[in-house]
Amino acid sequence: MHTRDEKLAAFGRLLDIMDKLREKCPWNRAQTIDTLRPMTVEEVYELSDAVLKHSEEDLKKELGDVMLHIVFYSRIAQEEGRYDIADVLEKVCEKMEFRHPHVFSDMEAADAEAVSENWEMMKTKEKGGNRRILSGVPESMPSVLKAFAMQDKARGVGFDWEERGQVWDKVSEELGEFHAELEAMAAEDGHADKAVCAPAEGSGEGFRAAYDRAELELGDFLFAVINAARLYGLNPDTALNRSCDKFRRRFTYLEEQTIRKGRDLHGMSLAEMDEIWDEAKAKGL
Repeated sequence: MHTRDEKLAAFGRLLDIMDKLREKCPWNRAQTIDTLRPMTVEEVYELSDAVLKHSEEDLKKELGDVMLHIVFYSRIAQEEGRYDIADVLEKVCEKMEFRHPHVFSDMEAADAEAVSENWEMMKTKEKGGNRRILSGVPESMPSVLKAFAMQDKARGVGFDWEERGQVWDKVSEELGEFHAELEAMAAEDGHADKAVCAPAEGSGEGFRAAYDRAELELGDFLFAVINAARLYGLNPDTALNRSCDKFRRRFTYLEEQTIRKGRDLHGMSLAEMDEIWDEAKAKGL
């Protein structure tokens, strides 16, 4: 591991590199906080992938890319005379000290749960901070993560089930309401035995209303399932990502085996595809 001086030197090198890029590279000089934003989002997702893969080499690389973006934003602000990297670091240091009175003052915290609850309360008291418990959850956050974050923040101030098993009554209730709206939507569509498509131009008012209600109930059901996952210590985003990865592996196997046999998926029956799908499962894919 590196010494503190070596760490500071490495950070200083990154600052020097950013200075030269802004001064001498046309592409880097042309970037603004608005042009950086979509690239930053991409980098964060790449970091997330590296975390899920538990790849140390990828993690080092992606953490570096995110760090570069932080320095990049700060350098642009510095050029505009608004703030610089020192201000950014000061902000996070001030926030951490304020939100951890059990570390930086004489307050005591019994356990991690107490720290988490105090964290949310301290946020509402910060100067220039979040004045409402849920205001710190970004609107643009992916919906699964947003639901999980909102539920966790509500838990931090005591708004939660007394016993985690109580959540299953809510899940069942929401599933029932969702199913009832699906039946109503199918009845309005008039094709109960086929997949229902989203309302198109010319759809009847009854169908559009039923579709809207079904969509709302689906959201409530998913929200309840995500809540159940949280109560049992499972991360729904990680779980869904694992299922997506599994589906990709098995479907890719199905596709490749079909091509190898000179066949076309479009011309195969579901039973034939299921047979190859089961082969993928047997191989542990």
